[in-house]
Amino acid sequence: MRAAAIHAPSSDRMPGMLFSATPKDLKGTDHSLLDDKTRKRRPKTFSGMDVKAYLRSVIPHLESGMKTSKSKDILSADEVLQWSHSLEKLLSNPTGQDVFGSFLKSEFSEENIEFWLACEDYRKTESDLLQKKAEKIYKAFVHSDAAKQINIDFCTRESTAKKIKAPTSTCFDEAQKTIYTLMEKDSYPRFLKSNIYLNLLNDLQANSLK
Repeated sequence: MRAAAIHAPSSDRMPGMLFSATPKDLKGTDHSLLDDKTRKRRPKTFSGMDVKAYLRSVIPHLESGMKTSKSKDILSADEVLQWSHSLEKLLSNPTGQDVFGSFLKSEFSEENIEFWLACEDYRKTESDLLQKKAEKIYKAFVHSDAAKQINIDFCTRESTAKKIKAPTSTCFDEAQKTIYTLMEKDSYPRFLKSNIYLNLLNDLQANSLK
């Protein structure tokens, strides 16, 4: 079954303030955040088999032919279709975060969603832990020598560096908004046309008819 045409409206709001996602990278050791391995900046091309394998790992009920369900543990075609309404809708869904993150990884820009999620987690941090976590995020994503340096302008980078010296829960807001806008205008439209998204939507729509 072919997916309907998808259009992604832009948004002027700052949805990064609304969600509560906890990035795995900020739990336990720093092996993921501080990974300094060099990466070849050549976009990965997903074959049909690659996409199917990935989707099976994320959405196990696809393979079983199970019909869509109202259960919160089972992703429905309607939910995935809503991801096309806005980046805000996509990032409000944990599975949406995973699928979008996989797409960004294929384009070697996964640091964007990792930083966004890190900021979401940081905003919920208790005040006595702000300094430690702020320095961790800054070194991992914002510093000019960061292994996963995000693409922000010089002024925002310098402003963030000053803010973390006396950190508050909002010291990364400016940088997070910049990265959100970058994903919204650049990566998100390509995601909606990608095999990862379209195959997932088509498979869920097909299963809903069984």
